[in-house]
Amino acid sequence: MILFRYKKEEGESGSIVKRPVADVFLKSIDGPWIEFHPYIDSGADLTMIPLSLGKLLGFKKRDGKIKRIGGISGSAPVIFVRGQIKIGDYQFSIRLAWCQTENVPPLLGRADIFDQFDIIFKQTEELILFEKRKLKQA
Repeated sequence: MILFRYKKEEGESGSIVKRPVADVFLKSIDGPWIEFHPYIDSGADLTMIPLSLGKLLGFKKRDGKIKRIGGISGSAPVIFVRGQIKIGDYQFSIRLAWCQTENVPPLLGRADIFDQFDIIFKQTEELILFEKRKLKQA
């Protein structure tokens, strides 16, 4: 089981809010793993990274066609790419929405992640538990 703690941040009103944040790694095209601290967002379809992180990972704008996706805070231009993620000791391929702006929060979305883990939010304890799912035998 992998354990993450809620992180305290300043909210828009200036008050302190606690948010579910994961400490994970994304593999760059050149090979090194880059630490990534996204919000764990059960409402997000895909994992989303900002422009600068995509560039750091080695993605190029020519890697895909720019599309617009929408969410609770509006729409944003993205390029859909694939990447490798490491959560605890587990490494696997995921789909990423590489946002073409910086003004988006990094998100760990459902696609490819929630299929791999059962995720339990323990708000009052300020904990998020990731339990690796067992693969079904055919």
